[in-house]
Amino acid sequence: MVLQALVDHCGLFTDICVGWSGRAHDAWIFRNSYLYRRLQAGTFFPQRNFAIGDVEIPIYIVADVAYPLMPWLMKPFTGHLNTSWEQFNVHLTQARLQVECAFGRLKERFRCLLSRLDMGECNIPEVVAACCMLHNLVESKGEALLSGWGIRADVERRRFE
Repeated sequence: MVLQALVDHCGLFTDICVGWSGRAHDAWIFRNSYLYRRLQAGTFFPQRNFAIGDVEIPIYIVADVAYPLMPWLMKPFTGHLNTSWEQFNVHLTQARLQVECAFGRLKERFRCLLSRLDMGECNIPEVVAACCMLHNLVESKGEALLSGWGIRADVERRRFE
């Protein structure tokens, strides 16, 4: 089952879409999500721009190449790239790292998400959503993710197998 999420610059999940089969393509899931409909309607983001130097920049979603290019979505350049486009891709990849790190912390905290969940398929989206909400709560409180937790969890899991 796929968890597709929008992550903000602080590593918090601001929108999730869970429940689609792992065989579904990311772009297809996205186009069929409530988030996509709100973005298309212009009702998801506040109507404001950010000043970067002398340039007013609207809010964008940063995505990988699997997603469609949209007025509110940035994705890397593909194909034969010049130096400017390569530099753009480097910076865009650095921005996308926030998403990768948020998913990493989510999976480290909630190790049940790393393997098959032994429950009815209809309950899995609720469990995953609860994990995302708890992740946001812990992250917003500034709770540290200790690197030893994963090792300790593995030891405990093997002990109770």
